[in-house]
Amino acid sequence: MSETVLNVMNYGAIGDGKRDDSQAFLRVWEAACQTTHVPRVFIPNRTFLLKPLTFSGPCKSSLIYFQIMGKIVAPNSKNAWSDRPTNTWLFFYGINGLSLSGSGQFDGQGSIWWSNPCLHNSAQNAAGKCKAPAVVTFKRCNNLKINGLTSINPMNNHMQLTTCKNVTISHIRINAPKNSPNTDGIDIANSHSVKIRNSVITTGDDCIAISGGSSDIDISGIFCGPGHGISVGALGHGGYDVVENVKVYNCTFKETLTGVRIKSWQTSAVKVSDVSFTSIVGTSNMDQVINLSCSKSFGCTNIVLDRIDISLATKGRKPFATCINAHGKATNTKPAIKCLLP
Repeated sequence: MSETVLNVMNYGAIGDGKRDDSQAFLRVWEAACQTTHVPRVFIPNRTFLLKPLTFSGPCKSSLIYFQIMGKIVAPNSKNAWSDRPTNTWLFFYGINGLSLSGSGQFDGQGSIWWSNPCLHNSAQNAAGKCKAPAVVTFKRCNNLKINGLTSINPMNNHMQLTTCKNVTISHIRINAPKNSPNTDGIDIANSHSVKIRNSVITTGDDCIAISGGSSDIDISGIFCGPGHGISVGALGHGGYDVVENVKVYNCTFKETLTGVRIKSWQTSAVKVSDVSFTSIVGTSNMDQVINLSCSKSFGCTNIVLDRIDISLATKGRKPFATCINAHGKATNTKPAIKCLLP
């Protein structure tokens, strides 16, 4: 299929980082979504100020490319969200075959949100009681690819995947201060066949969090730290949840708040199965470096940990692992996981 390049500058973008380029981006998106050729939206190496935007499908082409070479910045005032939903800044909805790539950057300018005391309460935030938006959300986007991009200074979490299938994320960089509240790197919910590869995530909460309704998640080559590690969890808030077939391997943690974690409400109806952590090394700021906390009624089954070596960032204390109703096997792990049989 022939390709059509659509430069955002030809649709009225200014690219000075001061004047609002939102309408230009909506115009170029409308053109890209309506063309029958394969569109490549080109965002050059300039700075573009965008208010909260939605890019929605379905589109006529089965493939749509965003080549992002510049910097996309959010407003530095909460007033920009006064007449818009506050759950996300950039929202991609119902688009199949979407590909975002390049050396560009998303800057959420999130420090104006971090003083909100609600954001420091994980339960309130997970229950939707906090209003700070995610940087970018992909919903019902199948055959999605993200490569090479950077996200910094999010308002809340950096990237959300929900009800997506066949997703590949690779060679991205995610960066936020370690004390920034609830700034998860990548959140995955109700999504299937997701691969995350060879990326660096330094943030204030989970580097990657996998929550209910997700399956066939494959994560490798992740450097995480600071952050809260890679977690299967925040499960059970809405009742029955299922997470299955998750593989995490060849990852490095540095000064994380725990490392390997399954976290679910003890009284919830949550079923976690076929989860493996393999070849994980690094350091933790908490003595409890491995925490497998599973539902008392359903528990976690076929949990496999192998070649885990997580020590404490601060010498002089002893790291340990804990389990609640977790079943499976652990081999070659430091610290030893006595609650899982070898």
